[in-house]
Amino acid sequence: MNFLRISHKRQLLLIALIMIPVFAVLFVRVGYLMIYRSEYYSEKADDLHERERTIKAARGVIYDANGTEIASNRTVCTISVVHNQVKQPDEVIAMLSAELGIDEAKIKGLVEKRSSREIIKTNVDKKTGDKIRNYGYEGVKVDEDYKRYYPYGSMASKVLGFTGADNQGIIGLEVEYEDVLKGTNGKLLTLTDAAGIEIDDAAEKRIEPVAGNNLKLSLDVNIQKYAEQAALKVMEKKNAKRVSVIIMNPQNGELLAMVNCPEFDLNAPYKLSDSIEKPLSGKEYSDALNNMWRNTCINDTYEPGSTFKIITMSAALDAGVVGLNDTFHCGGFRVVEDRRIHCHKVIGHGTETFVQGAMNSCNPVFIDVGLRLGVDRFYEYFNRFGLLSKTGIDLPGEASTIMHKKENMGEVELATVSFGQSFQITPIQLVTTAASLVNGGRRVTPHFGVEVMSSDGESITKLEYKTTGGIISEETSKTVRYILEKVVSEGSGSKAYIEGYSIGGKTATSEKLPRKTGRYISSFLGFVPADNPQVIALITIDEPEGVYYGGTIAAPVIKEIYENILPYLEIEKTEGKLSGEEE
Repeated sequence: MNFLRISHKRQLLLIALIMIPVFAVLFVRVGYLMIYRSEYYSEKADDLHERERTIKAARGVIYDANGTEIASNRTVCTISVVHNQVKQPDEVIAMLSAELGIDEAKIKGLVEKRSSREIIKTNVDKKTGDKIRNYGYEGVKVDEDYKRYYPYGSMASKVLGFTGADNQGIIGLEVEYEDVLKGTNGKLLTLTDAAGIEIDDAAEKRIEPVAGNNLKLSLDVNIQKYAEQAALKVMEKKNAKRVSVIIMNPQNGELLAMVNCPEFDLNAPYKLSDSIEKPLSGKEYSDALNNMWRNTCINDTYEPGSTFKIITMSAALDAGVVGLNDTFHCGGFRVVEDRRIHCHKVIGHGTETFVQGAMNSCNPVFIDVGLRLGVDRFYEYFNRFGLLSKTGIDLPGEASTIMHKKENMGEVELATVSFGQSFQITPIQLVTTAASLVNGGRRVTPHFGVEVMSSDGESITKLEYKTTGGIISEETSKTVRYILEKVVSEGSGSKAYIEGYSIGGKTATSEKLPRKTGRYISSFLGFVPADNPQVIALITIDEPEGVYYGGTIAAPVIKEIYENILPYLEIEKTEGKLSGEEE
């Protein structure tokens, strides 16, 4: 018996020796959780009883140069249900179906779904949202939200861009300035019991949203409207594929207008043109949307044709390889190596000076000038002028110049490049380079953004852009302006002339690839006043029907635009006009 008692005591002692460390560990763990982790687990417990809803922040407003709102917000509502809180499900389902125009079966599935919150519909107009709220059904939530609104519909659609369902920028300035325009969402926290029912007397926690900053642009609504009207008019008259117009201040790169006709409705950006009749597959629909949203002024390249002669002219004059009175002979073509390259005037221009060659837009003259420059110097000027890099415009998706590699550029390639053929450039690159060559030789950065302002209108930042001086001398720039004024007053650009104004410019008619298909791009680039340019514009008309010469159909459009906007810009009249031959 004594032996058994001793054995039992030993067993108890052994158990005690085992359990004491276990209890010690548990004691330490409980102490750790109660003292050091109490705040963490308290927050976790609160989270189980808190229901969070987002309070959307207002997106910043976009203003034009005059302070006119061109992208703003409208209050809309998000309608949702919380399953555990709905006490009259049949009535709720019927009401939501009637007010929102949604099938009852679909709403029933959402109401009966056991989740913290189910969104029924977003972007509901405020009037309908208020009506739903006034029914007073428990478990039905109506949260106010913001939807982007564009007061001018399709105006500058491919420049402004639009936002998606989450109010985030998709294309254009809306996405380029996303960090400026987007705000910081707030939160609404409500307490619930263990069943997920909101506690009536519990106070709500509200974290207020912070509105996004506003953006002021150089774009002018009035100038944009004039340009769009003129572009649409010529597109319809010539049954053209598309028409683009860029209007810029050549002194600082501020863009006053950018037209991509046809535009699209910013308030219905996913609605395709009525001209598309056949049903589209998913990929076809996506491709059609991307094509509709495409900004051809910056996203697409083309062979510029004779407007590029401004670049050849500037480089040659600056390098000293040609003078105003140098004489050339045009017999209607020029033979380079084994290639016969024609002038647009089949019988030729005969003997002419360099200025006359520019006025006549004579290809053989510019071939000779390009060959005088040579490949090395031409490439040196391409780089100096900024042609081989992007302009840095504050819009997404800018394309690069497509140029021959220097090592692959022979005399034939040099000859064709000299008059604007066998390479491709974007319209924004062409007008920016031309602006920099006629403004005294300062390479500017094209841009729309001018100033960032707070939601209450206070200035935060004046936006600044790179300018590079000395790409050509002031004297060369002055000579280029003189020649281009002659082109309008006496030469191929005469249809751009406006009585009393001194206008410089250059026409172009470029044949699209593949050649001999009868498809052309007609264009005109013009600036005013010729002696001190304050505005420069480029129009491109893609695949016009009938007469397609740039001097005949493109120059008059810029004339029409200038007749409207020059008085508006308070640009004073000057003198000068003769007559000329059109390209």
